Formats: sequence, structure tokens, C-alpha cells
Amino acid sequence: MNIGRTGNPALNKKTFTGFAAVEQDSAMTISGTVNKIAIMLLLVLGGAYYTWRMAFEAMQTDPVEGYRAILPWMIGGGIGGFVVAIITVFKRRWAGITGPIYAVLEGLFLGGISAIFEARYPGIVIQAVSLTFAILFVLLFAYKTRIIKPTENFKLGVFAATGGVMMLYLVSFLLNLFGVPIGYLHDNSPLSIGISVVIVIIASLNLVLDFDFIEQGAASSAPKYMEWYAAFGLMVTLIWLYIEILRLLSKIASRN
Repeated sequence: MNIGRTGNPALNKKTFTGFAAVEQDSAMTISGTVNKIAIMLLLVLGGAYYTWRMAFEAMQTDPVEGYRAILPWMIGGGIGGFVVAIITVFKRRWAGITGPIYAVLEGLFLGGISAIFEARYPGIVIQAVSLTFAILFVLLFAYKTRIIKPTENFKLGVFAATGGVMMLYLVSFLLNLFGVPIGYLHDNSPLSIGISVVIVIIASLNLVLDFDFIEQGAASSAPKYMEWYAAFGLMVTLIWLYIEILRLLSKIASRN
């Protein structure tokens, strides 16, 4: 079966290939994957609630103290989540353990960064969360009704666009290390907002490819542990989408 391409590094064209045949009751299913996604979402929310509450309790006395309180948790969650994600990509069989760990660590990071944005722009987090899930369900509906069809050209286009975004962020990071910031990526200019809109669209389209990979994985009777791995892959995209929406909304809010 031709699995195709995806911009998500966790779900590439070899993700569901090379498996020996397994019994039906020990094979990956869509419903099982959905259950794993729900569990990982709850773990993300649990981790996020911890750092969110910590931040706002500390901010009641001193805003700077609130930032200092969550900074170690944010750094630990962000770096730890990245390391665990890399491990999961190369050790798919471990996804049942590393996937939930990744969700908790990313939750710690997201709760902290969300609290910082919320303190500066009240109401922005609920807007970002609502938009993220609205996009998720709209694209799921579009995929299931075949309004959007993940053809090979579609996959190639999203893959190339996602690679371009990653390259842009890498170049920006390296230039920042040498004291050469790329202002149009981070300021609130119309160009910067336009770039953020494009990135949000690209991140959103990756969800369509993730849906397709999950469906094809179930159709190819991949091993049961791949449910965790597929759920992890979708969470990578969903977290990226939320962060990009949060950045976009903050740029818009800062112009008011």
C-alpha cells in the first residue's frame, strides 16, 4: 500500500510499512486510536493546569515572581518533550509509555506559555483553544466527507510547505544566536501577521494528512501499539497548531 507523504515527522511514508501480519484483535483500529488521543489530550490538560495554576497564584503577589515560578517547568517541559518526541519517533514500540510522558511534558510547557500570554492579553487562551479545536473538527469533517482529498500532490505540497516553515524557524533561531533577529517573524506588522496566517494554514493541513495516516494504518492492520504512536503524531500537529494560533492572536491583539 502506498502510504504517501506527510509533513509530520512522526508520521512519514514509512510509518505503517514493514509490519508482519497480526491478529485482528491485536491490530490497530481507528476507535482505539481515538481513545488514545483522548487520553493524551487529558494528560496535556493536566500538565497545563499545573503550571497555569502555579503561574497565576504567584502572579497575585508579584507578576515577575509568577514568571520565575513557572520558567523551570516550562524549560523542562519544552526540552523534555522534544527529547521524548525524538525517542518516540525512533522507538515506535515505546509509544505507549513515551507518548503519555510527552503529553504531560508538553502540557507543562503549554500551561506556562499560555499563562504568560493570558496575563498580557486577557481572554487570548480561550480564543486559541476554541480555534484549535474548531479547526480540528472542521478539517475532520472535511476529510470524512472527502471535501478535502489527500491526493499525492496535496501531500507533496503540504510536505514541502511544512519543510519550508521548519527551515525558516531554524534559520531564525541560528540568526538570533548571532544577534541578528528576523523582525518580520515576531513583530506585529501586517507582514508578520500574514506569515502567521500562512503558517496556521499549513499546520492545519497537516491534520488532514494525519487523519489519512491513521485511517491507512488501521486499514493495513498495523500492530496495536501503533495506536499510541498515531495518537502521538496527531498531538504533535495539534500542539504546533495551538502555539501558532496563540502567536497569531497575540500579534493581532498587540496592534490594538
